[in-house]
Amino acid sequence: MPALMQTSIPELPLLARGKVRDIYAVGEDRLLLVATDRISAFDCVLPDPIPDKGRILTQLSLFWFDFLGGITPNHLITAKVDEYPEPLRAYRDQLEGRSMLVRRARMVEVECVARGYLAGSGWKEYRASQTVCGIPLPPGLRECSRLPEPVFTPARKAQSGHDENIPFSKAESLAGRETAARLRDLTLAIYPRAAAYAETRGIILADTKFEFGWVNSQLVLADEILTPDSSRFWPADAYEPGKPQPSFDKQYVRDYLESLAWNKQPPAPQLPPDVIEKTAEKYREAYRRLVGKPL
Repeated sequence: MPALMQTSIPELPLLARGKVRDIYAVGEDRLLLVATDRISAFDCVLPDPIPDKGRILTQLSLFWFDFLGGITPNHLITAKVDEYPEPLRAYRDQLEGRSMLVRRARMVEVECVARGYLAGSGWKEYRASQTVCGIPLPPGLRECSRLPEPVFTPARKAQSGHDENIPFSKAESLAGRETAARLRDLTLAIYPRAAAYAETRGIILADTKFEFGWVNSQLVLADEILTPDSSRFWPADAYEPGKPQPSFDKQYVRDYLESLAWNKQPPAPQLPPDVIEKTAEKYREAYRRLVGKPL
């Protein structure tokens, strides 16, 4: 299938065009989420698509929704185009394999991050204070060390730029004390189960981010889950604490962009064909390992 940078479905109101997803309203209580092949880095959408990226994000999310169904409900109605409202089937070429029809939810303002390893902003904070989101950690940990136990480190979604790590008390003030506790408990129930499965497939799930929302009075898992865009996936056979790890995500793109004299402001530079293909292969390999078959 050709790469898709942007959708066009005139029958539906376009609610948002994010860094990756186009979101349409389907009546009052449903949404159509379409994962394009756009890729962003340093908060800029790049001009070149990554082939298969949107299909991989969608199909991995569907795999995990099914795998985790016994822990928490989710917002999925169907991902089969034949089951979409009839007018949408004319757009099969844009929707097949990369879209989901979901229940519309009132999203909780808190991003739910589970960390099992010390990386990224967590490592940066630990070096300064031996804490992550204010949670004390043992001394002597190295970059990418496995934590004694997974921790819940909430964040607040930024309108632009990177999400902001917040203490649990702030999550309580944003979501309410009871809801914040449920978010923490659900996150710390999902993460170890997913991480244990990923380990059997040769992948370390270092950390990941979940989003939840309310459908009527039910708290549901929403958006994408456990994809290379929302998680750090490391190859287990190459794991070596004390340094950054190779990963199944867009780090290859970031590394290339860091080698350029680019000020990280729009417009973003074009990617050479070899960077595009090697990044696409990272995403495909994550899917192959986790699902057990090629896309």
